[in-house]
Amino acid sequence: MALDLFAGIPVSDYRAALLWYERLLGTPPTFVASDTEAVWELAEHRSLFIEHRPEHAGHALHTVFVDDLDAFVSQASGRGLEPTKRETYPNGVRKALYRDPDGNELDFGGAPL
Repeated sequence: MALDLFAGIPVSDYRAALLWYERLLGTPPTFVASDTEAVWELAEHRSLFIEHRPEHAGHALHTVFVDDLDAFVSQASGRGLEPTKRETYPNGVRKALYRDPDGNELDFGGAPL
């Protein structure tokens, strides 16, 4: 069975969120679906989108695993965004937590060093 992932993040200020996610992800959206929705394809069939839905803003929680967590964090830092928190689990898996202006949580995880 083929699977696609389309994970949404509700935001209260679409323009501010668009700029913030462009900085975090290091690229403009893959496509803009409407005046209130932008989509980033993180990998084939795996997309993240923001949508202006102020009544739901601040409640998203997503984790994305990347091949090189240190490189991702370094690149995001170079664009002016620092993780809110970093964690290392007992099994060695590491995570860098980012919060957008609404408080939505987007974590990036990586395998043990």
